[in-house]
Amino acid sequence: MSEQIQFIVEKLNQEPFRKNYNLITFDSLESMQLLQLLNDVLGEIDPKHAVDIREELPEQTAKRMLSLLGILKYKPPGSISDLSAFRQGLVTGSKPVIHPVLHWLLQRTNELKKRAYLARFLVKLEVPAEFLQDDTVADINKQYEELMEAFKNLHKECEQLKTSGLSTAEIRRDISAMEEEKDQLIKRVERLKKRVETVQNHQRMLEIARQLRLEKEREESLAQQKQEQKNQLFHAEQRLQRAQLQLKEMHHAVVDSKPESLMKKLEEEINFNSYLVTEKIPRELESKKNSAYFLQKVVAEPAMSQSDLNVLEIKINEVNAQINQLIEKRMMKYEPIDSKFSMYRQQASIISRKKEAKAEELQAAKEEMSSTEKQMLQKTSQAHELEGSEVLKGDEFKHYVNKLRSKNTFYKKKRLEIAEITAEYGILQRTEELLKQRHEAIQQQLQAIEDKKGISGYSYTQEELERVSAVKSEMDEMKGRTLDNMSEMVKKLNAMVAEKKASLAPVIKELRQLRQKCQELTQECDEKKIQYDSCAAGLESNRSTLEQEVKGLLEECVQEESNYHYINCMKRNLEVQLQRAKEEMKAYVSSDPQERRKAIREQYTRMILEQENLGKKLREKQKVVRESHGPNMKQIKMWQDFEQLMECKRECFLKQQNQTAIGQVIQEGGKDRLVL
Repeated sequence: MSEQIQFIVEKLNQEPFRKNYNLITFDSLESMQLLQLLNDVLGEIDPKHAVDIREELPEQTAKRMLSLLGILKYKPPGSISDLSAFRQGLVTGSKPVIHPVLHWLLQRTNELKKRAYLARFLVKLEVPAEFLQDDTVADINKQYEELMEAFKNLHKECEQLKTSGLSTAEIRRDISAMEEEKDQLIKRVERLKKRVETVQNHQRMLEIARQLRLEKEREESLAQQKQEQKNQLFHAEQRLQRAQLQLKEMHHAVVDSKPESLMKKLEEEINFNSYLVTEKIPRELESKKNSAYFLQKVVAEPAMSQSDLNVLEIKINEVNAQINQLIEKRMMKYEPIDSKFSMYRQQASIISRKKEAKAEELQAAKEEMSSTEKQMLQKTSQAHELEGSEVLKGDEFKHYVNKLRSKNTFYKKKRLEIAEITAEYGILQRTEELLKQRHEAIQQQLQAIEDKKGISGYSYTQEELERVSAVKSEMDEMKGRTLDNMSEMVKKLNAMVAEKKASLAPVIKELRQLRQKCQELTQECDEKKIQYDSCAAGLESNRSTLEQEVKGLLEECVQEESNYHYINCMKRNLEVQLQRAKEEMKAYVSSDPQERRKAIREQYTRMILEQENLGKKLREKQKVVRESHGPNMKQIKMWQDFEQLMECKRECFLKQQNQTAIGQVIQEGGKDRLVL
């Protein structure tokens, strides 16, 4: 309980409450202050409840809090019979009732905020069955349920988007980057438009280019469809190969088998399956049901603290000890009678356990075999994808090994040839380097000769001219080819456009008829929509009036129910008080002295007499103290004087000891003499 209160105080001192409580101040809160504190916590969860409880009646406060706690699915501790006590404690602000509620609310504030928000839209309004007989009310109720389902779907999508990891900052950066790219593309398009406007027949060429782009997109889509169909065909071939492999394995399994062995195998499988169905699976199902039942009971109970768990553990240990004692008693009681069958029972139990263990081992082996078969099929399919053929077996594998050996010898020969070619390549590379060095030397000599003759750079200029003339001839040839290609492309595009126009002519005629039909249907739809809007407005007005009536009746019902519970609680309190008064009168009137002693009046009478005697003794003691006060004070004064006198003598004695070195004091006849 102290841990619970400490947790509540810590949470209330944090945001958004900031109460600055400690354990003492929180424990000293009155009932109204506790109720206001609970109302503040509920107001933080649902802002509609952020009110001052002094401005409303206690019944209204309790009804409002109970309704919100019911929406938040709070389960009070205890049984169903304690619910009335819980309501009464909530009305009066009882600490044993308020503290667990605060602890439960502060543990899961964020979760409860979400639940309170959803309750505004998902708490279904129960309409009585007799009202649903009306078609209008039934339609409105159906629309209400559809809107509720739509809200659920939208809320799920919103939660998924929140948890998807996309932040608003990233989205804004992406949008800004896209806008910049859009601006750049717009500028590029404008520049291209300006460049194209100077060309003759640019509109026609643009139209042809657009049609070419559409045809390319169509070609890409057709290629994609072709690839998808190829993939489907490949997967179908894989499935066919797997089926053929399974069929081949089944044929191999059937060739060496006999009818008797097949029948025996089937009988074993039937016996095993019947054992699973009749014995093992029902027991497992019953155990799972029991565990699920106990888990549901545990979930239905309120949250437990460590002290509650310790109490339960103690109870469990006690019950286990009682069970062991009862088992021992039963064994001692029935052992002589069942001594003949004990051995057989033990053997039967051992056999049943072995049977269950073997059944589990068999089932695990079957599952492992099925998984191994699946892995084998996957490996064969992967091998087929990689190699393009089935896995080889027997003679085929030997033939494949021989083929690999021949390829290996061929590979070694080719590797030797590659080594020879590599060596020759090295020699040629060295020869090339030597020739380059000679070429550089000749170029230097040629440059020196040109410098002597006064025509430096002549050879370089001649090479450049030859290179430029070669490039120019290539460019002229490329331009000619480009113009021919463009003219051929324009001719092809014109032919394709003409073909498309001819093929689209009947489609355009059908499209005109469909447009006329679409206009007629649009007019009819507008008329129906006007009728629907008028009908919907009438139904909406009827629904609002019905909702107001139902709301008023529900409030009146809740008010009467709260009054009933309050009156019932007051009645029980009065009955308890009346019962206590009757018992008091019965004990007081009774002739039995033992019964009369149990009466409250007799108990209070004895207590009054005891207190009077005690007061009398205290008064006598006070009188004695007052009488002896004066002499005692004189005696205290005398003792103080005696203490001072003794202190003075002690000081004189100490001084006397310090003066012994100067002379000697002799005391004679009541006189003191100092002898030096």
